[in-house]
Amino acid sequence: MSTLEPRRRNGDIEDTSKRKKRSANLPPTGPARFADASTTQTLADTIYQHLYRDITSMRLLPGTPISEQDIANARGVSRTPVREAILRLARERLVEVVPKSGSYVGRIPLSSLPESMVARSALEAITVKAATERATPSQLLSLKVLLEQQREAIAAKEIDVFFHADESFHATIAEIASYPGIWHIIQQLKIQVDRYRWLTVSLETIMEQALLDHTAILETMESKDADAAVKHMNIHMERLKLRMASDWDQYANYFIQDIDSSNFLQD
Repeated sequence: MSTLEPRRRNGDIEDTSKRKKRSANLPPTGPARFADASTTQTLADTIYQHLYRDITSMRLLPGTPISEQDIANARGVSRTPVREAILRLARERLVEVVPKSGSYVGRIPLSSLPESMVARSALEAITVKAATERATPSQLLSLKVLLEQQREAIAAKEIDVFFHADESFHATIAEIASYPGIWHIIQQLKIQVDRYRWLTVSLETIMEQALLDHTAILETMESKDADAAVKHMNIHMERLKLRMASDWDQYANYFIQDIDSSNFLQD
């Protein structure tokens, strides 16, 4: 059929002259059509994610050499996606690229910690206040379950389980507050702080203190005392801040001393 002939629909001729044409520049309508990350992931993305997890969880310690060729050989790929992943990590201050020397797992910049803690404390206060005011009994029960998971992890000395249950506790508070996006912001803010936390989380006294802090937060949430919940969250954040200020020098080789350590975390 010629493209100039009228089109048929259900046996009848369709008058295409009356059909409204959509402008190429009109904004989208209907359901969201965002790209699915799982279908658009590149080799560089996969390598980036693998290195990111190993660096942020301190499985790769600061100063560890990163060989593009070794990674490429292990994954059966060229060096190009490996280089892309490393450059991306370098932009995020997780890898240091030293000219004529090579790439190394980045040290933790001291200057990144104060700002991160101030911002996180402010955002955590917002979420715990809203969560306290809005929490249902079933939502509070989900927080209790996470506390039990932390307690069991301490007894079993399962550090990874404890760390992830700890993270889930804070993430769930943000969800209860109806501010899940805030938790995503916090995760980005605290990348370098978390690297420090992985250095020390294996200490049983630290895990036990975190559990006590979480228990106090939950108890005030259960009593619907939003001000007290914010107070206990601030204490929890301040405890981490003071711990970093007092013992960072035990791991001095893992840090970039780009601020005066005598003023470290004074704010």
